[in-house]
Amino acid sequence: MTPIVKAFFDPETNTVSYLVQEPEGTACAIVDSVLDFDHASGRTKTDSADQIVAYVRDNELRVEWILESHVHADHLSAAPYLQQELGGKIGIGEQIVTIQETFGKIFNEGTEFQRDGSQFDALFRDGDSFHVGQMRGDVFHTPGHTPACMTYVIGDAAFVGDTMFMPDFGTARCDFPGGSSEMLFESIQKILALPDETRIFVGHDYKAPGRDEFAWETTVGEQKALNVHIGQGKSIEEFVEMRDARDATLPMPRLILPSLQVNMRAGQMPPADEQGDVFLKVPINKL
Repeated sequence: MTPIVKAFFDPETNTVSYLVQEPEGTACAIVDSVLDFDHASGRTKTDSADQIVAYVRDNELRVEWILESHVHADHLSAAPYLQQELGGKIGIGEQIVTIQETFGKIFNEGTEFQRDGSQFDALFRDGDSFHVGQMRGDVFHTPGHTPACMTYVIGDAAFVGDTMFMPDFGTARCDFPGGSSEMLFESIQKILALPDETRIFVGHDYKAPGRDEFAWETTVGEQKALNVHIGQGKSIEEFVEMRDARDATLPMPRLILPSLQVNMRAGQMPPADEQGDVFLKVPINKL
């Protein structure tokens, strides 16, 4: 099947969220939503998510899944808000438990923080499948950027998260805890083994030098031929050398500390204190 894909671009975080709809029906899934967060004030807004809510309601759609490609380090997830407004099950890869264990320690979350993925409705394994109405979705475990990264292939469309970007921008960084450039190379090969005509929808776009417009849709064939980091049959040795050297120059994402604390909880904030106030932690010299 060829699903209808509607993109929602957030310029503050350069994130692309997607609504994936069956071509003849009303069932849909949401991929990688954004909760607006102002780091300076600590305030949240739902403007980005409300665009999706309005689209779903205006088109009388039925949300069955709210999917996370991974635990994002550059934006907060709006999954709980969307679930409250629209329904659907929140899904992520089963290796979320690795992320929870790693960052539960970094943020000193204590024993009350569950590290078993139970905050999510579904934990996907490599090779799992699910349905959006009459459409089948297949799950690929594609680690490297993070241990829990997943690619969702729904019909002829692959939602690759941060595994790779537009061909002129390349691939994801691999220097977060649990990341690996070797793993990312192997994961990308799994994606590139899909049919050349498979549509690829990327999780971010930053407008590569020389390109005037943001873009987020490409194909497997275009990635194999044109991706500046992985295309034209580059070897794993070439890729790892390039990726590791590049990653060593990159700063941490601006929202990594709030994002990880929220996203490893399926988009929920940390528990409130006795006065009902919620706080996020800033670990010193941990990342």
